[in-house]
Amino acid sequence: MEHEAIYELYNSVKQVSTLNDGSIQCFDENGNEVSIDMSAVNTKVSELQAEADAKVQAKADLKASAKAKLMAGEALTEEEADTIVL
Repeated sequence: MEHEAIYELYNSVKQVSTLNDGSIQCFDENGNEVSIDMSAVNTKVSELQAEADAKVQAKADLKASAKAKLMAGEALTEEEADTIVL
């Protein structure tokens, strides 16, 4: 997710490489190294992870709601119906 965070934070970065020692190098379209702030990258990684976690939880909540409504004989919303895989 670090690479995704870097691409979102630095528009000029076109290539990201993780070296054997765990350090990261970033390059622009001309192959020039781009300096990045790893603190900002780590913050962005946390934000992206929180968004991903929230999407997973929202889908789980929607499935649970659909199941409960089905079991109670209630009508589902279209979004709830979309979560059912046959």
